[in-house]
Amino acid sequence: MSKQENGRYPTEGNSITGDSLDNVQGGFTRRDMMRTLLAGSLMTVGSASLLSASGSAMALPPKRGGKMRIATQNSSTADTLDPAKTAHSTDYTRAHMFYNGLTKLDGKLGPQMVLAEEMLTTDATLWTVKLRKGVLFHDGKPFTPADVVYSLMRHKDPATASKVKVLADQIESVKATGANEVQIKLTSANADLPVILATAQFLIIRDGTTNFTMPNGTGAFKCKEFTPGVRTIAVRNENYWKSGLPYLDEVELFGIPDEAARVNALLSGDVHWINDVNARSTGRVKSTAGYTVMETKSGLYTDLVIRQDVAPGNSQDFTLGMKYLMDREQIKTAAFRGFAVTANDQPIDPTNRFYFAGLPQRPYDPDKAKFHLQKAGVLGSTIPLVASVAATGSVDMGVLMQQSAQKIGLKLDLKRVPADGYWANQWMKVPLGFGNINPRPSADILLTQFFKSDAQWNESGWKNAQFDQLVVAARGETDFGKRKQMYADLQTLVHEKGGIGIPVFITNLEGISTKVKGIDAIPLGAFMNYTCAEYVWMDA
Repeated sequence: MSKQENGRYPTEGNSITGDSLDNVQGGFTRRDMMRTLLAGSLMTVGSASLLSASGSAMALPPKRGGKMRIATQNSSTADTLDPAKTAHSTDYTRAHMFYNGLTKLDGKLGPQMVLAEEMLTTDATLWTVKLRKGVLFHDGKPFTPADVVYSLMRHKDPATASKVKVLADQIESVKATGANEVQIKLTSANADLPVILATAQFLIIRDGTTNFTMPNGTGAFKCKEFTPGVRTIAVRNENYWKSGLPYLDEVELFGIPDEAARVNALLSGDVHWINDVNARSTGRVKSTAGYTVMETKSGLYTDLVIRQDVAPGNSQDFTLGMKYLMDREQIKTAAFRGFAVTANDQPIDPTNRFYFAGLPQRPYDPDKAKFHLQKAGVLGSTIPLVASVAATGSVDMGVLMQQSAQKIGLKLDLKRVPADGYWANQWMKVPLGFGNINPRPSADILLTQFFKSDAQWNESGWKNAQFDQLVVAARGETDFGKRKQMYADLQTLVHEKGGIGIPVFITNLEGISTKVKGIDAIPLGAFMNYTCAEYVWMDA
């Protein structure tokens, strides 16, 4: 069995996807390469990381002890300890403190082994997963194959209400095939399975768990307190299976929905790390001694969501008119102060290898907007537009769109609603509103979770049979050229027919105390893709 000599996945350019498997030079067979690429070890921090303003993880030896306080932009009574139901940055950060996954992603978005020791396949359909020995749940029970079977298969049950059911439906079966081994059979080939299993909802829970009032995971921290919508307090798991980790004694996590209040909490020393910093606040944070801003380009976007199953969005002319009404350059400069990249009403950002640069850019065109909105019969009427600080930049975007609409005879009634409860009560429920989508590690995950007809997070309720068939075909295609063309076609379909407007991809801005060390940027989400508690330490 071939393994990487250093126990790690290959570096950038050798991620585990079908194209890399079929384009390998030299004498390896496809089987050999699958075994080589899918052998790995624990994630090690710092090998190919970005240096944060707090300094490289190698600059100072880690210090044990201390308490870190994290403030996010989201918090509500719907906060959960069930990984399957996690839905936003606060949930993800909390879940990663208490649970481990089979895999996780590094700074290059390559999968690294965690509770899995290796994943082997010859056809990307049938996978053998070797499990790590000597791992204990917080209640002292050993980690076994039964826990993996239960954790993965529960997502397929509609009663679980899993946020990733549409991904789990690719799994035909999970079976224990040894004392420390499971076999995962997919409905069709998907070379991205190790990446998919790094998704927060697939974190591993104990076999048979149905009560999530307190978490029982294998993670670096145990739960001392959890009050939904208020706070979470986590304390070090003294029996954690990763030697030497975590460094921190305690982590407190809570939400401060108001951005100005969140920044004030950081700069007053009440918290050590915040996410979703408004571009307007970056100068203030940078100019304050002891604090810095970490900037990470990613596929994060706030989108205009136009429900396709109710009026007025059930008119294709209304949808097109609203897309032409977005002044993308103005949104980039006014709403995000230049901390953004122009987007084109499809979700694959320019850093993704499958980004379709040849898709003609949709311009800001008031005349075309007026033409289509007149055909839709809405000019002269008042249309509610719901925005919230919960969706980054949406209030500013709403104001700018309101001004553009007024010029052509459409009144947008901008309704600003509180962050508390926005995702549960407004998002995907109002005819015209905003979403805020965190980056996903692969094009397949992003398109499957948010655009497939049966996806729970199909924001606009858009249904397109051609898209559904093509997204399934693309995930199993091992010829890179063919796969890239498939993703170009998928981006074109969303751009032309989808019910969402994406004006820009947003640079992720986080405010951090320079006391926090060991930070490595991961371009999927804030707080080191929500895993920071396990790896950072306090230099105070």
